[in-house]
Amino acid sequence: MTKISAEIIGTMILVFLGNGVVANVLLSKTKGHGDGGWVTITMGWALAVFMGILVSSPYSGGHLNPSVTIGFAIIGKFKWNLVPVYIFSQFIGAMLGSLLVWILYKDHFSETKNEQDKLSVFTTSPSIRNLYSNLLSEILATFIFMFVTFYLTEKSIFFHQKKYPLVGLGDFGAFSSALIILGIGLSLGGTTGYAINPARDLGPRIVYSIISLFGGIKPKSNWDYAFIPVLGPILGSVMAAALYLSIK
Repeated sequence: MTKISAEIIGTMILVFLGNGVVANVLLSKTKGHGDGGWVTITMGWALAVFMGILVSSPYSGGHLNPSVTIGFAIIGKFKWNLVPVYIFSQFIGAMLGSLLVWILYKDHFSETKNEQDKLSVFTTSPSIRNLYSNLLSEILATFIFMFVTFYLTEKSIFFHQKKYPLVGLGDFGAFSSALIILGIGLSLGGTTGYAINPARDLGPRIVYSIISLFGGIKPKSNWDYAFIPVLGPILGSVMAAALYLSIK
C-alpha cells in the first residue's frame, strides 16, 4: 500500500504541476498568460518531474510513468507482478492531478474562449497532424528518455567491453530526471508536446471528457489521436530496454 500511495501521490503532483503550468500560460486572465510560452512550459514540467519523484522515490522508486515501470521490468530491475498495480496507481494519480488543475483554474477555463487551449491543459496534441510522424516522435522521445534513465541506476557504464565512470549526482536522482525531461522538452517536444508518459495523457483526457459534461467545456477530446501518446511511449521504452540489454 505504501508503494501504491507513493505512485498515486507522486503522479498527482507531477500532473498537477505539469498541467498547471500549461494552464497558467494558455488560459485567459492568468498571471502567466502569454508569458514565456514553450520555455516556461518545459521548465515547469521539468520541475514537476523533480518534485513528483522527490516525494515518491523513497517509497516506490518514483516511476510515475507506465513507460518507466515497463522498461525497468524488461531489463530485470522491477518485478513484473507489480507492473499492473503501479500502472493503475499512476493513472489514478494523473486523473487526480488533472482534476485539481481544473478546480484551481476553473474561473479561467470559463474565461477562455479557445477550446483547443482548454484541451491542451489536459492532453498533448501534434503541431502538425500526421499519425505516422506523431507516433515516431513519441517513440524517439521516449526512447531517449528511457535509455538515459536506465543509466541513472548504474554505477558505471559498460560499452565495447570498456568501463567508463558515470558522472552522477549522488542520490539526487530526481534532479537528474528533471534535467532529462527538460532536455527532451526543449529539443524534441515541438512536434507532439512530448507526452512520453501514457498516464500523463490518457488519465487527464478521461477527466477532461467527464468534466466537459458538467463544467461548461465543449466535449472535444480528440480520442482518435489518444492512442499515439499511449502506444508511442510504450514502444519507445521497449526499444530502449532492448538496446540497453544488448550493450550492457
